[in-house]
Amino acid sequence: MSTSSNPIDQASGEAVDEATLRLVQRSGLPTEVRKALAKAVRDQVPSDNVVAGRVTEPDSSDLVALPTEGANERKEWIERGQAAIAAGEVAAVILAGGMATRFGGVVKAGVEAAGGRTFLDLKLSDVRIAAERAGGVVPIALMTSFATSDEVRSLAAPFDGPSTPVSVFEQCVSLRLAPDGSLFREADGTASPYAPGHGDLSFALRTSGVMAKLRERGVRILLVSNVDNLGATLDPLVIGGHLALGGSITAETVKKDRGDRGGTPASVGGLLQIVESFRFPAGVDQDAIPVFNTNTLLMDAEATDRDFDLTFFRVEKKVDGRTAIQHERLVGELTAFLPTRFLVVPRGGPEGRFQPVKDPEELSRRRPDIEALLRARGVL
Repeated sequence: MSTSSNPIDQASGEAVDEATLRLVQRSGLPTEVRKALAKAVRDQVPSDNVVAGRVTEPDSSDLVALPTEGANERKEWIERGQAAIAAGEVAAVILAGGMATRFGGVVKAGVEAAGGRTFLDLKLSDVRIAAERAGGVVPIALMTSFATSDEVRSLAAPFDGPSTPVSVFEQCVSLRLAPDGSLFREADGTASPYAPGHGDLSFALRTSGVMAKLRERGVRILLVSNVDNLGATLDPLVIGGHLALGGSITAETVKKDRGDRGGTPASVGGLLQIVESFRFPAGVDQDAIPVFNTNTLLMDAEATDRDFDLTFFRVEKKVDGRTAIQHERLVGELTAFLPTRFLVVPRGGPEGRFQPVKDPEELSRRRPDIEALLRARGVL
């Protein structure tokens, strides 16, 4: 497809097709950001993703276990969380964006996950049940991408009601780059858009106006979870734990299994935060840290309602057998900017909160455990 007669993308100075230009104009990364990222690629600026500062393991006191049955603290947390839900102070934020590639081009939110029901149906049903049990209203905010938005909106529509008002907002859009810093183009000559990571969350919540609407309703706490983690239900126990621990963010963690790699709590220059595995300096023994991040976060709405200078990490992808460069940001980096507490939750079992599903094979393997925990919680 010839690009000679197409409009010009302001960030790259290159011609793009009209559909892509409209997409970028609607929710693209700021022009100056995209210019700077392209210049770094063009100038062959080395990509150094390693954190700056001395990195040490967290103290055992930094990792707070979810109270077990019979503990006085558990009862207090549940009562506190239930009161917050009943007062309309809690919203469920579900990350349902990305590029719809891991299930063969099918939007994961619409995949049948358990009991013949889709991931999104099960996630939203849990929120509705929690709202009804507390006698409160729990707003739902769904972060989609240009690749998932239409289907997610359709799937969520039946849940938009008095106890669970639903808002849908899109994460940002950027355009892939070639190794020389020019736009990466598909086989037909069109530019190649992508969603630049769940680190878009705080920015997209603000620019869409959804954050302002949530706060106007009286929402103080955002429970953020991935659409593919059906263990991350809306539980008064963890809501109360967030309030009791007193951080702007509470990050749910689980004990590591052999081979686990992901974001891990660590102290960087004395500040406890989530550090992704690829950001650890050489010589730091990540395996010595017993837990890792599940990407389920409880966030203070007021504290996160501002701009954050999150890092754009350079990632190389193979697209149609060719190298494409993307820049992505991660929501866990918010913990480098806000006081964060780390809660150790059960991984599996009736109270398990970490059953992520990245592809069809993992879904088949995890389905019995997912169904068991959803039955225990009244969702199935």
